Amino acid sequence: MTDFPNLLKPLDLGHVTLPNRVLMGSMHTNLEETKDWNRVAEFYAERARGGVGLMVTGGMAPNREGGVFPGASGLFTAEDIAHQRIVTDRVHEAGGRIAMQILHAGRYAYGPDCVAPSPIKSPISPFPPKELDEEGIEKQIADIATAAARAREAGYDGVEVMGSEGYLLNEFLVAHTNKRTDRWGGSAENRMRLPVEVMRRVRAAVGRDFIVIYRISLLDLVPEGQSWDEVVMLAKRIEAAGASILNTGIGWHEARIPTIATSVPRRAFSWVTKKLMGEVAIPIVTSNRINTPAVAEAVLAEGCADMVSMARPFLADPDFVRKAAAGQADQIAPCIACNQACLDHTFAGKISTCLVNPRAAHETELVLTPVKAAKRIAVVGAGPAGLSAALALDTRGHEVTLFERGAEIGGQLNLAKQVPGKEEFHGLVAWFRTMVAQSGITLQLGTESTAEALEGFDEVVIATGVRPRDPGIPGQDGANVRSYIEVLRGAEVGGRVAIVGAGGIGFDVAEYLTQAGESPTLNLDDWLREWGVADPEILRGGLGTPAPEAPARAVTLLQRKAEKPGRRLGKTTGWIHRATLAAKGVRMVGGVNYERIDSEGLHLSKGPERAEPQVLPVDTVVLCAGQISERTLADALAKRGRTVHVIGGADVAAELDAKRAIDQGTRLAARI
Repeated sequence: MTDFPNLLKPLDLGHVTLPNRVLMGSMHTNLEETKDWNRVAEFYAERARGGVGLMVTGGMAPNREGGVFPGASGLFTAEDIAHQRIVTDRVHEAGGRIAMQILHAGRYAYGPDCVAPSPIKSPISPFPPKELDEEGIEKQIADIATAAARAREAGYDGVEVMGSEGYLLNEFLVAHTNKRTDRWGGSAENRMRLPVEVMRRVRAAVGRDFIVIYRISLLDLVPEGQSWDEVVMLAKRIEAAGASILNTGIGWHEARIPTIATSVPRRAFSWVTKKLMGEVAIPIVTSNRINTPAVAEAVLAEGCADMVSMARPFLADPDFVRKAAAGQADQIAPCIACNQACLDHTFAGKISTCLVNPRAAHETELVLTPVKAAKRIAVVGAGPAGLSAALALDTRGHEVTLFERGAEIGGQLNLAKQVPGKEEFHGLVAWFRTMVAQSGITLQLGTESTAEALEGFDEVVIATGVRPRDPGIPGQDGANVRSYIEVLRGAEVGGRVAIVGAGGIGFDVAEYLTQAGESPTLNLDDWLREWGVADPEILRGGLGTPAPEAPARAVTLLQRKAEKPGRRLGKTTGWIHRATLAAKGVRMVGGVNYERIDSEGLHLSKGPERAEPQVLPVDTVVLCAGQISERTLADALAKRGRTVHVIGGADVAAELDAKRAIDQGTRLAARI
């Protein structure tokens, strides 16, 4: 008897039966661009071995103008097909099935040859597109159909036609980007002509015994988006044109509403997919912020979908399905939807991986092989760096003792999990706790390590983290001053607050202090209201008017740098944090000098001239002025002639960088 009967139930597609209801959604990892086809093959094969029912690749361009960026991968030559055959053969050897996503970027393409229904430049890409004429439209249709036929030749089990997220087919559907007056624009029927014809031609190109998924946009979340009646009409016509499965997409990339970040509630959009259930006979897939077997099971049990798409959870743990089926759900490494190592990497042209699992997309070079001779290894500090090092060392067969001076593991992850919108960090700490408990690690909590106590170990790993930087402000020892650590541990804070430091921690503290009551991330109705997500049957594209709750405090966020606060936050999430604080009325000021703190408040001046002296009349000043490495123990060991390994914040103090800490800990463990 399984805890997840709906999730693990087979799905009959007629010519093929999938072993379960789990789709690994498309992710562009930039792996294909490395041209290391063994590496690409192993990435997918590891997930096939983990039991996923069907995988979808990252987007492959049907032609040069449709590539997301110049040089994007596609099936253009016989050599390209042969390379992809390496991938599909490896997946099939591992017992898996894989579909290739065909993605025409339209006006989102980062190249001067981009094309679109109308010559309207995207706000998130650099080039205005060329308007397609009749000949150009026919070329796009033919090229997509050809790409599908070549995918079959390359050994794929199916294709997914990308029709959502604001890419080319979606651009034709929406009046916001389609201003045409010919047969490809104007009426809803004309606007959907292209995706329907693409689906018809793709099915004709691949035959009946081949999976064809259409990715349909249910909520555009942009002005003049599709009405719900138009979405339903499109779904029915796509089904009639030959689709095997409808996969659902939410929001365009340019939409000013987050859809997959950690602050988005779990399964935030399954209610939209449920509205489509019963309108078509083919299976419907729901997606976005589904990251545990329990959440996925609930979505299916409630009739919200026939299948569940999870993408980034398979970066975090390729064995997601196998562990769920084996009753080991608590051992699934959780996707925390941070975007730091996946989407941020994708848009920066780097290999996409995972904060929680740095082996993702590095399977062939970051290998935790068993050791021939075990060593006694001390790891000091049970934050993310120390935990990842200890677990990887234990996996390899070393004898590991993990020392932590605090009463619990997690380090500064325990601060992060207090921030509204970062509740997923609770699950990450719980997973670390589970994995340490079922490992061979000896955990010693409440233990202050000394150089003398570590003498008997063969190797010592120092992961002692960071301590707050002293900003050196006169009066900072006053009763009206708190550190960010004190605040996130529940210290009393007044109604008017100045935050010294506008890095990631400063933003986190501002969100923590302005939130009144329960976090919207834990209450879907509150979150939908805050961001203005509406029922698409009432408002086109589901785009409503944001109505955030009133802030709990009046907060001013300050920094010494004369630049826009928050400019250095994550590429794909920074805008969310800035928008959230702006909606809460947080005042953000850069280029200030902190003159002193007294009973009147925080005294400031501007610029190198120390001009415009002023006082902020606040009740509490919170210090978030950065961190410095805690290296006291490392230095003491070095004085005794010991060679130690220093990782995480103890090595480089840079905000609360769990991504670098976990990666560094894992890579060190692979070498020792």
